[in-house]
Amino acid sequence: MFLGEDLLAWLALAMGGALFAGNLMAIVRPPERPSEEGNLERAPVGRSLLYVGLGFVVAAWALATLVAG
Repeated sequence: MFLGEDLLAWLALAMGGALFAGNLMAIVRPPERPSEEGNLERAPVGRSLLYVGLGFVVAAWALATLVAG
């Protein structure tokens, strides 16, 4: 198979990890000032926490799939 048998699991791990890390960093360390007028000063906390949880679940599931299989 092109690019390996576990391509979907590796892609899910990468996307879940990026979703987890990016949104967590948006909460922990927001930008010092908005880059343009009209941008938010901070990320919406509720939505970001939802995405952090979703990213963690996807990454953990993909990692479990890779370890088990």
